[in-house]
Amino acid sequence: MMATMQQIIVLANQKGGVGKTTTAINLAASLAAMEKRVLVVDCDPQANASSGLGIASDTGKGSIYEALFSPERITDAIYPSQLDYLDVVPSTPDLVGAELELVDRIGREFYLREALQNIGQGYEYILLDCPPSLGLVTVNALCAANALLVPLQCEYYALEGIAHLMRTYELVRKRLNPGLDFLGVVLTMFDRRNRLSTQVRNEVRNYFAGKAFETIIPRNVRLSEAPSYGKPALCYDHRSKGTQAYLALASELTRRYADAEKQNTEPVSA
Repeated sequence: MMATMQQIIVLANQKGGVGKTTTAINLAASLAAMEKRVLVVDCDPQANASSGLGIASDTGKGSIYEALFSPERITDAIYPSQLDYLDVVPSTPDLVGAELELVDRIGREFYLREALQNIGQGYEYILLDCPPSLGLVTVNALCAANALLVPLQCEYYALEGIAHLMRTYELVRKRLNPGLDFLGVVLTMFDRRNRLSTQVRNEVRNYFAGKAFETIIPRNVRLSEAPSYGKPALCYDHRSKGTQAYLALASELTRRYADAEKQNTEPVSA
């Protein structure tokens, strides 16, 4: 059943190595397994989300870089993945130049939004995988989205830099995109044998009261191996703990949206 509103979710964290791209790939695959129409837009010039979903960066058909400056061409850059309900707009190293090329442009924060508007309503979920920085490409993603999801690793410096990200979120919401909601935080790389992981989990749940997802992504070898085969973990080993965790996250995510929609549509009591 098609959602009444297209959900455009930006996955951002300026700290690298937090499981952001892993979350983008595997959350998208899990939503697709639930027969939700999903599009992953790779906004990182490293193009790890593209390769992790089996899309080569040298296809020559088109990428998010071309779509930024020729928004009407974005449909030419949509590639099918191995999963029936999941498509990809890949990135290439050329995207590095977009930061400089956008600096002097009028409305420089809204180029990605304009490109996505040319896609139409064919997808229930569009996931934007950002580079590990808060540059213009990430700001474009924040301005194009209606929700922010922050992957956060269960390690010592987990909350370092998050204050900066949240300040950027608040500024974007206030000045550029008032429709951007904070969807929440998903904890990644959790190791139940490590006391520190539990401490970080508790600290994050306290800091982001009500905004931390119940589902926690474990540290899992299969999640690390799958990208080298150009597959999401679901296609590499559907029984792994990592795969099962992302399926649970997708379920929790869709429940949140369903609950929110229900609350918005219920009549107000007199």
